Amino acid sequence: QVQLVESGGGSVQAGGSLRLSCAASTFTVRTYCMAWFRQAPGKEREGVAFIDSHSATSYTGSVKGRFTISQDNAKTNLYLQMNSLKFEDTGMYYCAVHYTSSGYCQGASPTQYPYWGQGTQVTVST
Repeated sequence: QVQLVESGGGSVQAGGSLRLSCAASTFTVRTYCMAWFRQAPGKEREGVAFIDSHSATSYTGSVKGRFTISQDNAKTNLYLQMNSLKFEDTGMYYCAVHYTSSGYCQGASPTQYPYWGQGTQVTVST
C-alpha cells in the first residue's frame, strides 16, 4: 500500500506558475508509473503528465511545453511545475501510482491507477 499526499495548489492569474508536490510514503517498489491527473467540474478525470521508473516522461497535448513532471532523487516525491497557466487548467489535481513489472507506464486511464492522493485545487483566473 502506498499513501500519496499532494500540496502546492492555489489560485493564480492566467500566465502565472504553480508547483505541485506529491509525497509518497511506504513506496518501496522499483518499477512503477507515477502520474498527475486533473478533474474540472463536470468533466472526466484526465491524465496530464506521466513519469515511469526509467524517468521517461509524457504529457497530454494541452500542457506540452508548459508543464514539467519530475521526481526527487529518492523517488519518493513527485512534482508538477506548471507555467503559463491558462483558465482551462483549473481543476482538482491528483497524483496517482500504478505498479508495473516493466517499469513503463501502461496507459492514461484513471482506472489503471489503484493509488491516489486526496487532490489539491488549482484555480486560474483570467
